[in-house]
Amino acid sequence: MTRQYFGTDGIRGTVGQAPITADFVLKLAHAVGRVLKRTETKPTVLIGKDTRISGYMLESALESGFNSAGVDVVLLGPLPTPGVAYLTRAQRASLGVVISASHNPFEDNGIKFFSAQGTKLPDAWEREVEATLRQDPVWADSANLGRSRRLEDAAGRYIEFCKSTFANNLSLKGLRIVVDGANGAAYQIAPKVFHELGAEVIAIGCAPDGLNINKDVGATHPEALIAAVKAHRADLGVALDGDADRLQMVDATGRLFNGDEVLYLMVDDRLRRGEAVPGVVGTLMTNMAVELALQARGVPLVRARVGDRYVLEELEKNNWLLGGEGSGHLLALDKHSTGDGLISALQVLQTSVRSGKPLAELLSELTLFPQTLINIRLKPGQDWQASARLESETLAVEAELGQNGRVLIRASGTEPLVRVMVEARDAAQGKACAQRIANTISA
Repeated sequence: MTRQYFGTDGIRGTVGQAPITADFVLKLAHAVGRVLKRTETKPTVLIGKDTRISGYMLESALESGFNSAGVDVVLLGPLPTPGVAYLTRAQRASLGVVISASHNPFEDNGIKFFSAQGTKLPDAWEREVEATLRQDPVWADSANLGRSRRLEDAAGRYIEFCKSTFANNLSLKGLRIVVDGANGAAYQIAPKVFHELGAEVIAIGCAPDGLNINKDVGATHPEALIAAVKAHRADLGVALDGDADRLQMVDATGRLFNGDEVLYLMVDDRLRRGEAVPGVVGTLMTNMAVELALQARGVPLVRARVGDRYVLEELEKNNWLLGGEGSGHLLALDKHSTGDGLISALQVLQTSVRSGKPLAELLSELTLFPQTLINIRLKPGQDWQASARLESETLAVEAELGQNGRVLIRASGTEPLVRVMVEARDAAQGKACAQRIANTISA
């Protein structure tokens, strides 16, 4: 059975339009509560949120829905998504709930869930919730309603957890770091983490008003970070997205480092310290240069579907620790159960401090391949996958590129588009190859 509401990262949409309405979210929480009560007598869920103005409304709806099913609620207030995952595990809660649309603008919002272990839940669990949504509600009687309370020191507990992942014998003293909180969930937490580890912190994107989350700041708008790093003559810049599970970094020259490069740095640090790295998980979009650089050091890369939940599934299947996406979702499973922008940044800073080298020097062996992406709009009813000409041209391009590039063709999940991506050492060759493949679809 396909899922009607859940996407790759929970349920997301425009506030006031189905399914992001107060009445639906109340029903959703009630259904989730009923699913929890099939295995627990008195479940407890934690609810955290980012800084969108709609978070108040959705928080109230979730609280009511859970209480109506006999589930206790602990309210965390504004807290990064990975902070909710951590506290769910630390508090021995049944479930963690995050109200956030991540890097989307403030008009959007969403609901995502974490298991008692602080991990994303499987598709089968989401299908069970959707099946329960289609059933009539079963309201708890007055004596069995859930109760609610607030965890007042949620932010402080998460700050200490983040700091605990940084080596005890190192500090950030002497470093000037620009921290961009995207006017989101980490607006108070992120500056404190770096400051308490010794850095001089310049905070930008840390003044949320309910409407400015991700607006011209944060990991999806790194130009603000680049400008601030240069203006303040900082050593480094760290940008998070609205719920702080995504990371971008900038060095003193204003050079931007994406998630693929940060992932390589995390692997490099462990290899330099003599730790075993049996394998790494990327996605279909991970730059081929990373794959080749890892292979040269004896570390295989496995590609998962796009989405950090699928990276996590592959890591668990292989019993590996490190993985991530170019967008900045990064996983170090010996540090946290889910992707965490703050903890990933600390791992990279740890590498730089320990080696005494800037990021660019640490990445001197890695040069990302240029990528060409072409979107082709499909005609009504067009079966592009059955095209013999497309198959033939794709095989020809792959043979031409060999170990110097690769091809990825995939359908958009939201529009009638096919995306053709070619990456190659030679940018001009990659562009020409991508156009040849695109022509077979648009002809």
